Amino acid sequence: MDAELTTASHTTDSAEAWRAAERAHILSQPWPWPHTVVHAVMLRRSLRERDVVEAVGQVIRLAVAGPGSATGRYPQGNTGRARVPMTKPMPVPEDLAALLAGKP
Repeated sequence: MDAELTTASHTTDSAEAWRAAERAHILSQPWPWPHTVVHAVMLRRSLRERDVVEAVGQVIRLAVAGPGSATGRYPQGNTGRARVPMTKPMPVPEDLAALLAGKP
């Protein structure tokens, strides 16, 4: 997850940054603090890109990410973007599913 967050925070390629942030989000969902950190990174990215819709969505998600993870109420595989419904489960990419399952 750290590598994905570093890419999301530092790359100048917007598409690459969002892809990395989405992957970090999927990996972070089971843990309150990492999940919240990912949404903070997404908020910074949306502000940097002056994407108002994404920024507003990320502010809302910042408020619910930690509690949702703490209670186990998060939609597995959801990419965390503002244009995706907050409660919509999505398929988990195979490589991330293996990491979440503790497999190499």
